[in-house]
Amino acid sequence: MDISVIVPLYNEAESLPELEAWISRVMKAYAYSYEIIFVNDGSTDNSWQTILDLREKNPNVKGVCFRRNYGKSPALNVGFERALGDVVITMDADLQDSPDEIPELYKMIVDDGYDLVSGWKQKRYDPLSKTIPTKLFNATARRVSGIPNLHDFNCGLKAYRRDVVKNIEVYGEMHRYIPYLAKNAGFARIGEKVVHHQARKYGKTKFGLNRFVNGYLDLLSLWFVSTFGKKPMHIFGFLGTIMFLIGFCAAIAVGAIKLCALWAHEPARLVTDTPWFYIALTMMILGSQFFLTGFIGELISRNSADRNSYQIKDEID
Repeated sequence: MDISVIVPLYNEAESLPELEAWISRVMKAYAYSYEIIFVNDGSTDNSWQTILDLREKNPNVKGVCFRRNYGKSPALNVGFERALGDVVITMDADLQDSPDEIPELYKMIVDDGYDLVSGWKQKRYDPLSKTIPTKLFNATARRVSGIPNLHDFNCGLKAYRRDVVKNIEVYGEMHRYIPYLAKNAGFARIGEKVVHHQARKYGKTKFGLNRFVNGYLDLLSLWFVSTFGKKPMHIFGFLGTIMFLIGFCAAIAVGAIKLCALWAHEPARLVTDTPWFYIALTMMILGSQFFLTGFIGELISRNSADRNSYQIKDEID
């Protein structure tokens, strides 16, 4: 199969027939063999019934229906698991991503040799309250991830070589950082394509400003895990060593002050009356705790067995 198109959705019943017809029209025009995998993320509207109706008309339509709303990352991960195409395309269901971009994205993967191509909505139809935080967020993500050529990490329109989606795990809200996940998995050929951004035609946006705060926290988490996930002792052991040394030096200072006073036959202050005693005590305790944290981190796997186990209500193949 040439292409798998994965469409995560939440309450997008109005846009689905138009999106399916548009994707199918493009696929037929270029004679691609394809499948469309709609992942219904616990919608409360008529989205799942709409998908079932589309399947009746088009056998290339497949679907997964979550029992409740989990989020975009779990929806993408489930879609990746089921994708059969040599090239996997992801796009949002709100018609803001244009299926007309698919042939060029496919060509960049197959002919140009990219592992992943991310869309860049250079001209956006969003309010300033969304575009300005987005620019700041993307600038930070470029710096932390070490992928300087990407301008829009969060663009839903992306193309992947099949090996990529089968070797990465998208969980929590990590869909924003799929290029970073791919890079960490060893897929270094990451490109970008300017894509057309359309104004939302139906419904309303599902994302609030809190996603930018969560985005930075997720980026920090991903950076830490990718840098120290397999070697936690490198960070915790280093911090523990520094703190323990500071505490040890402070303890020596306390002892030296006491000995000097005794040697000079001068009245000596109680060690508990000096700040160095408390500095020594605190730092040595913290240093020991950081060391223990590092050892425990080395023993515990960061992967949970059921982290990507989701309750699926229905599915069509």
